[in-house]
Parts: sequence; structure tokens; C-alpha cells
Amino acid sequence: MQTKQILIVDDDRAVTTSLALLLKQSGYGTVTAAGPEEALQVLADQQVDLVIQDMNFSRRTSGDEGLDLLLRIKGRQPHLPVILITAWGSVELAVQGVKTGASDFVTKPWTHEQIQHSVRTALGLAELKRMQPEEMSSRAELDSAYDFRGLIGEDQRFLRVLQVVGRVAATEAPVLITGESGTGKELVAEALWRNSQRSDRPFIKVNLGGIPTSLFESEMFGHVKGAFTDASSPRTGRFEAADGGALFLDEIGDLGIGDQVKLLRVLQDRTFERVGSSVSTAVDVRVISATNRDLPLLIEKDLFREDLLYRLNLIVVHLPALKERRGDVPMLVAHFLEGMAGAYRRPDLRIDGAAIDWLTAQAWPGNVRQLKHLIERTVLLTGRDHLTVDDFVLAERSSAGDLQNSGEGVAATRVETEPKTLDEIERQVILQAKERHGGNLTKVAEELGLSRGALYRRLEKHGIIE
Repeated sequence: MQTKQILIVDDDRAVTTSLALLLKQSGYGTVTAAGPEEALQVLADQQVDLVIQDMNFSRRTSGDEGLDLLLRIKGRQPHLPVILITAWGSVELAVQGVKTGASDFVTKPWTHEQIQHSVRTALGLAELKRMQPEEMSSRAELDSAYDFRGLIGEDQRFLRVLQVVGRVAATEAPVLITGESGTGKELVAEALWRNSQRSDRPFIKVNLGGIPTSLFESEMFGHVKGAFTDASSPRTGRFEAADGGALFLDEIGDLGIGDQVKLLRVLQDRTFERVGSSVSTAVDVRVISATNRDLPLLIEKDLFREDLLYRLNLIVVHLPALKERRGDVPMLVAHFLEGMAGAYRRPDLRIDGAAIDWLTAQAWPGNVRQLKHLIERTVLLTGRDHLTVDDFVLAERSSAGDLQNSGEGVAATRVETEPKTLDEIERQVILQAKERHGGNLTKVAEELGLSRGALYRRLEKHGIIE
């Protein structure tokens, strides 16, 4: 494989020498330039795969010189990746540079890990963009090339998403997954990790919406013993747990503005300090994030940092809502029903055609997650194996507490309030049936469509003591 050639542009000889040595040790060829005109001449004379450039080349500190050079490079070689070097206080300038076409920005003082990661990522994405656009792959072709287990569908919009996921999985680029709640963002994040070179290392999931600000640093970076009152033992943070692998930051749009700064520092420096410690720890993590919120709108409202967005969204994967790929509903129904037939030991579970048509026609504001929950609720609430439209309608009403006890068995059982989980629904249904039959388990089992053995297993599972 031909050695990648990197052009380093900086008027500080110490910087160019240091970067050149680091990059050569990493297997790259280097050439240096002290200023814009010399850099442009190098680009005219030889093949260069990546540019790392400073933002100032004189006593001026506005960054205008760096932006001008970036524009001139992009004007001549639009696909050539450029990494900007700037001071932490000039991050707004770096963001402007990314909007202008830069691949990434690195703040001073940079670390070796930071430079190496940025270079690998930029070169990997550039290689991806140079590849000839592929024709739309079929689902069978995608499944033969990648591991997309759990991602069900054949709609063209969905297949385009899978194709992008498969191609970018092998890079080091951070990925931002967007889409409505329930569209499967976590499954896509897992697919990115499974199909990457980090698949033999940890995949750590974090729901940022569930972490209070007071615990953010301890959860994410860990703490040493005695760091605070309740720190009776040391704790490993999520970043450290994910070292060498991938970290999935779900609900990134819910992160408070103060915690965004702390996260940005780690993503920028690729180091962190445990709470109560002054020792910096280097970390090698690929970050995958997800949100159902409009981050540009949050930026306009000063609720989300623009520089953090550009750290997270080098690649954006947007998942279509279920209503935008209705043709996948029958396939999803079959997939979920098969899983529930095994989980609930009801191998004869099936659904009639009218019910599939009814499910396909629904709006599904909660997307795939809502579809799955309704199917599972219907399976739990009906004692029949042949599911019809009426079964789904009754189960849907039961989730809102609207179903009246019409004497038609468990499918017509009134659920007074919506439980938080499906296990709670199952437990409540069993208790109600048990009460109706005065504790006669034979009749309870008959009403629920279960064998006595299956009923006993559920009684044990839910702690219903006889």
C-alpha cells in the first residue's frame, strides 16, 4: 500500500518538526511548508493526501490567513481533507473552518493520541469518498457483507441507511444517529460497532438523559476513593470502560450545557481526569451518539454547543420513521411474533391478514418500539393464538386504561392504569384472573391460554406466592 503523504503548514519550525516526527513514527510520509504560498506550491508539485495547517502565519491572530488558505486549497482540490490547528480559545474560528470545508480541528496544546486519531479519521473518510458510488444493494447483498442482525426491513430508505452504516463502520469517524423516538437508533449504533475493527472491544451504552448533572463526571470519568462523601470505593467511568471500543451516547440532546463543555474537552483532548484525581488518563474510544431532537435548533436557542455538534456529527445517519416505510411493517410483525412465540412458549402464534393490514395502516408515532410493544401486549392479553384486528384494538385500548371488562376473558380485562413494563402488565393480568376465579389455578390457566406448568413458572417469576 502506498504511503500516505501529509503536508504540515505552520510558521513555527518546532511545530512542523514535532508533527513530522510523530507522523513518520505512525507510518506516514510528510512534507512541510512555512506559509500559504509555499503550501500551495507543494500541492501543485506533488501528490498530498492530507493537509494539517495552522490558522495564523504572522503576528495576526484573527485566523483570517488560515481560513483564506483553506478556501484556496478547497478551490483547487475540493476533496483533499484538511485538519486545522487552533487554540482552545479560538474554537468558534475552528467551527467556521469546518463549515468552510475542513475535516476536523485540533486545539493546542494537542496530544499525540489526538493528532493520530484525527489523521486516521480524516484519511479514512477521504478514502471512503473516493470510492465509486455503489449501486443500491439488496438486503441479501448487505446481509452477506455485514452483520445487521435485529435491523429488520427492506424499504429503499432503510436499505440506504444500512448501506451507509456498513461503509462508515470501518472508519474511526464519530457518528451522530438522528430520528424519531423508537426508530432503532441503539440497534444502528450496535451495528456500527459490530461491523468495525473495534468489535472485539467493549460497547458501552450511556443514556445521558438519565444522568443528573451532579453525577455526570463520576458516571462518565469515574472517581477515586474518598473523592466525595459517598465515594467509599473507586469507580470506573464509562469512557474508561469503553477504552479501545465504542461509547454510545444516547439522548445527547438532553445533556446540560455545563456537562457539554466537560464532554467536549474529553472528545477534544482524548484524555480525562477521574473525580478527585489530578492525573490525566488517555482514552481511545469511538463515540457514537444519538438524538431525537433538533440540535441546530437547540444551538440557535443556546442550549447546545455548536463546537460539540461538529465533534459528534462527522457522519450523520438519519433513520426514517416507521410511517415512511410502511412496507416493512409485515416483516417487523413476523419478526416480533416469532420471538414472542419462543419467549412465551406459544409456538402456534399467528396473525391474520386483516390484522397485518390494520397494523400497516396505523400512524405509529412511537415507531418500531410502539409496534413491538403493542404486539407483545396483545400476545399477553389474549388467550388465543390466532390474533385478529379485535385483539389488537382491545390491547391498544388497554394501554390507555379504556378497556372495559366485557366478560370475554383475558382479552377484555380492564387495566386500571398503564404499567411501566410488559412484565407488570403480565403480572397484573394474572392477579386479576386469579381474583376472578377465587384462586382456582386450573381456571386461571384456561382463561390465560396457558398450561398449568407455564402458569406456575409465571407465578414464580412474578413472586405471586400460593
